Amino acid sequence: MNPSDPSLSAAGTPVAAATSPGGPRRGALAGRTGYDETFLGPVVPLALPTRDTIETVILPYTHFTVVFRPDRRLAASTAVCIEGRELQEDVPRDDVWEFDPRLPEEQQAGDAVYRNNSLDRGHLVRRLDPVWGSSAVAAQANTDTFHFTNAAPQADVFNQGKQVWQGLENYLLDHAAEFDRKLTVLTGPVLQDSDPPYRGIQVPLRFWKVAAFMQDGALAAAAYVLDQSPDLSRDAERALAGATAGAPPPLGPYRTYQVPVSDVAEITELEFGPLPDVDVLPPARGPEDRWRRLESYGDIVLHP
Repeated sequence: MNPSDPSLSAAGTPVAAATSPGGPRRGALAGRTGYDETFLGPVVPLALPTRDTIETVILPYTHFTVVFRPDRRLAASTAVCIEGRELQEDVPRDDVWEFDPRLPEEQQAGDAVYRNNSLDRGHLVRRLDPVWGSSAVAAQANTDTFHFTNAAPQADVFNQGKQVWQGLENYLLDHAAEFDRKLTVLTGPVLQDSDPPYRGIQVPLRFWKVAAFMQDGALAAAAYVLDQSPDLSRDAERALAGATAGAPPPLGPYRTYQVPVSDVAEITELEFGPLPDVDVLPPARGPEDRWRRLESYGDIVLHP
């Protein structure tokens, strides 16, 4: 399968191209080359479902690609190339979210999911990550991140766990400074059948991120999970039911963990190519030590 071809599913079977109103907008995304799996040198492929029964659509944008699951109306995974030396941090936010015209709108989680509630449109590919290169290319990448295909519902609370999560790429870029400040970052929601339903979708309770970089001349990787599960110290059924009918599911304070890449592969049922074998997190002595709670960036492990 050619990862840049949006007409193919993860299993390599054809997916019908969408024909939607607003034809000129559809053309506006033509020619996007998307994620470069050789950006670091060694090949880091897209994270694709291990089960070929799960249909996905590959959607290339500027410097990143979304592996989209129409059945969940959300991304299964995303992948972005970050050139730290060329980041354009002064590009203003658009804050105008659009449907991707290459897919039917009913297959995407749009404004109806986020309107008049406590859910944020959480960027999967962080807005600033692909915003590098010339001014025109950086501006295009910025706009590309504001497609609903690159969003997933997240709690609107902000706490220390979320602050660590949102700054991971900056921290890792600083670490990679002596290795040309390049990163490849794969991100997505953990899509499980048990995710609580809301307005025609199921709200993911966890998100994952796997960063790949060069370290001492070799490929290395580190994986993280953001957990927004509700407080299950109460009765789990009541906690997930919500306080009022029609309200979004209650979501808890963010908790960020550094975890084995192999664990992310297991909970997502995605294939991560060579990354589980180059994990910087040392093997844990016991199951209780496998997930390392991050209270600050000082808790992050970047060397085996």
